Amino acid sequence: MQETIRPAMTEVPGVGRVLVVIPTFNEADNVSTIVGRVRRAAPQVEVLVADDNSPDGTGTIAEDLARADSQVHVLHREGKQGLGAAYLAGFAWARQRGFDAVVEMDADGSHDPRDLPALLAAAVDADVVIGSRWTRGARVVNWPLRRLLLSRGGNLYARLALGMPVADATGGYRVYRSSLLDLLDLESVSSQGYSFQVELCRLAHRAGARIAEVPITFAERERGASKMSPLIVIEALWRITGWAMDDRRTAVRRGWRAVTAGQARWP
Repeated sequence: MQETIRPAMTEVPGVGRVLVVIPTFNEADNVSTIVGRVRRAAPQVEVLVADDNSPDGTGTIAEDLARADSQVHVLHREGKQGLGAAYLAGFAWARQRGFDAVVEMDADGSHDPRDLPALLAAAVDADVVIGSRWTRGARVVNWPLRRLLLSRGGNLYARLALGMPVADATGGYRVYRSSLLDLLDLESVSSQGYSFQVELCRLAHRAGARIAEVPITFAERERGASKMSPLIVIEALWRITGWAMDDRRTAVRRGWRAVTAGQARWP
C-alpha cells in the first residue's frame, strides 16, 4: 500500500514555489524511487512526472503516486516526443500554475535528489543553476572512460564555440527561474538531448542571465536502458557548430553596421 505523504511548507525561502519536472519513458522501475527521494530531500517542492505514454505502465504508477501525495502531479503526453519537448511542456505547465522556479531532473537516478537543496540555495542569487559534473567538488560515478572523454570534450567544445563561461553546458540537472523562462523564446527551441541543454544555456547567457554552477554527484543509471545514442551526440555537435556560425555572422553584421554608421573606432 502506497504511504501517503503529508504536504509540507510549499515554498522554498528566497525562491518561492518550485516544481521538479521529471520526464519519463519506460521508467517503471525507477519512477517511484526517484519521486520518493525528491520528496524526502526537499519536502517544499512539488513534482511533475511528464510521461510520454510509456508502454511499460510508468504513467499508471505515477498516477498512483499523485493520488497518495497532493504535491505530485502527472502530465500524460501522447507519445515519445523527446526530452526537450517534455521539458518545454513541463515549463509551460509550471508557468501556467504560477510556479516561481522549475527544476530539470532525470528519472533514472543519475541526478541525486540530495543535491537539490544546494541547487535551490544557489537559486536565491541566480536565474539558472546548473548541477555541474565538471566543477571543483563534483563526482562522476561508474562512467566508462569513453563517456567521460565524450562529455568533457563536448563541454569544452560548447564553451569555446559559443563563448559561454559554463563548465557543464550539457548537464541536465538544473533550476530555472520562471522570470527568466518568460524572457526566453522557448517556441524557437527544437533540439533534444544534450543539444537541448546547450541551447537553453545559450539562450540564457545571451539574455544576460545570472548562471551559477553547483557541484553534484552524478551516477550512471542502475536499472533500465540508457536513452543516450550516437545520434544524440551527432545532433549536439552539429547544432553547436551551427549556433557558433550564427553568432559569428551576427557579430560581423553588427560590426559592419557600426562602421557604416560611423560609430566604430579604430585602435
